[in-house]
Amino acid sequence: MGRGRGQTPTQLELAGQVGLDRTVMTYLLDDLEGQGLLSRRPNPQDRRARHVILTDEGRSQLQRMRTDVAAAEERLLVELSEEQRTQFRHLLTRVALTAQRGTGKG
Repeated sequence: MGRGRGQTPTQLELAGQVGLDRTVMTYLLDDLEGQGLLSRRPNPQDRRARHVILTDEGRSQLQRMRTDVAAAEERLLVELSEEQRTQFRHLLTRVALTAQRGTGKG
């Protein structure tokens, strides 16, 4: 889930990455775990932390979603050059980070 092989994020790390309150993240993970898409395991170094691990079905669904997103992106950005696509992604990232911080100039 966004880390190197063998490294699994904790619930708190995931919440921070996507900008969700940890309580909301817990409810979301409860639902995904109930669907069989992930499991949670205690961190042996910190019993308060739980690592989030995708199941085989979770990995399959994630791969399908990535394929669908790539196809949609290709359709939407077909008129842009590769340089323009890179600039567009950079700008979207900046907007998302600003929104996550809840700050802006002006």
